[in-house]
This record gives sequence, C-alpha cells and structure tokens, in this order.
Amino acid sequence: MNIRKGNPEDMKSVLGLIQELAIFEKEPEAVVITEEDLVRDGFGEKPLFQVFVAEVENEEKQKEIVGIALYYYRYSTWKGKTIHLEDLIVKEKMRGTGLGSALYAEIMKQGKKDGVRRVEWNVLAWNTPAVNFYKNSGAKILDDWQVVQMDEAGVNAFLEKL
Repeated sequence: MNIRKGNPEDMKSVLGLIQELAIFEKEPEAVVITEEDLVRDGFGEKPLFQVFVAEVENEEKQKEIVGIALYYYRYSTWKGKTIHLEDLIVKEKMRGTGLGSALYAEIMKQGKKDGVRRVEWNVLAWNTPAVNFYKNSGAKILDDWQVVQMDEAGVNAFLEKL
C-alpha cells in the first residue's frame, strides 16, 4: 500500500470512490459532481480541497486507487485553522485491511504538521463500524451538535422570499 497526495490524473478514481460511498450511504443519485469539477476545484489557482490517495497493486500488477481522504482547511473563531475531513473512503473489498486507519493517520499527521488545533468530520449515526473506529481512536462524537445544511433548492427558495 502506498499513500500519497492526489493529482489531477487521480480524479476519475476519486470520483468512483465518491460514487461508491454515495451508494453505501443509500444516496447514489446525490452525487452531481464530475471529474472535471474535481480537477478544477482541487488543482486550480486556489484549490478548494486536498486529497490523499491509497493505492495498491492489483491482479494485473497495475496501481489501483482503493481509498481516499479528502480534506480542506476551515477557520474556527475559537480555534483558528482547522482541517475538515470531508470523506474517508475505502473500497469495500479493502475494508478491514488497515487501509482506512492508514489514511486516517495521514490526516492526523497533516494536521500536526500544519499546526491545526482541531480536525473535524461528520459520521452517520447508523454507520456503527465507523462510529466505533472513531471512538476507539480517541475522537469525541458530539451528541449536542446537529449538522445543518441547505441544498441548492433551499437556497433558491430562501432567496426568493427576500
């Protein structure tokens, strides 16, 4: 297994893993992003995200991306610079191999290197294996906070009321 920073050529595989996660989370139709979006947004003049990729040699002796950790920087009024781990994805066939732990560790190392005061992410309450993994790593799951989102239709409806 090799973990490295992703590059534009990896975005097709990254998108495939994002789509696999959406299927796992029972929302396959929710992914509207394209490979071109990922290349533009991650590798343009002002990158919006960074990504670690995990690759292994497949049966054909070719390198295959089987996991990613996609993150970006945020700013907390209480903590300063933080990292938001948007997605930690491991192909189903590779789960239980330690690959997820290795990607998770890479994010924590990046946070330490960057001097951030917090690394944060979301986890679905029903994803018991992930919840247990995070708890066992020493992460705190905040029960008193709720994730709030407004999708594109919600934004448009809100603005129409103004």
